[in-house]
Amino acid sequence: MSEMRSMGGLEVFVLGGGNSAGQAAAHLASGGAHVSVLVRGPSLATTMSDYLIREIDASPNVTVRFGTEVVDAGSGGQLEHLVLRDRTDGTTTVVPADALFIFIGARPHTDWLAGALALDKNGFVLTGHDLIQADPACWPLERAPAWLETSMPNVFAAGDIRSGSVKRVAAAVGEGATAATFVREHLAQHNL
Repeated sequence: MSEMRSMGGLEVFVLGGGNSAGQAAAHLASGGAHVSVLVRGPSLATTMSDYLIREIDASPNVTVRFGTEVVDAGSGGQLEHLVLRDRTDGTTTVVPADALFIFIGARPHTDWLAGALALDKNGFVLTGHDLIQADPACWPLERAPAWLETSMPNVFAAGDIRSGSVKRVAAAVGEGATAATFVREHLAQHNL
């Protein structure tokens, strides 16, 4: 996390209770930031590895706030504060904040695609080789699907929605550019 060097001495918030959030909190704290980990649930025991929980507990500049969610953020062109809500009693608190990192996981909203495109067990869209590996019968053509091509020929999926993607912004941008190239090639082949 390259942001660590610029966060020393700042009030940094990490939203999430999983391993990614724990690793980010530990990393940011080691760079001198005061880190508040905001967790919606009552515990980290079921969502984070024991070694990360121990590391966070041992760090003097990490605070964990359970039963807490972010309901608003204030800024004057950059983040200045967060409004936190206690999920137990509903009270809100305004806290100064220099940075907010969000690690809340990914759940695809692809229910509407079920039956139209092949999805993996978690609801992400299968493409290319992964599509053929999962279910060869779902590909209707003799040619192999392109890397980002879905079970519906000439329909492409890129970024976080795609099964097997790395779920990072830069990767999604690259996949989007590649998908656009596939679309241009398809249009050119059909004189469209």
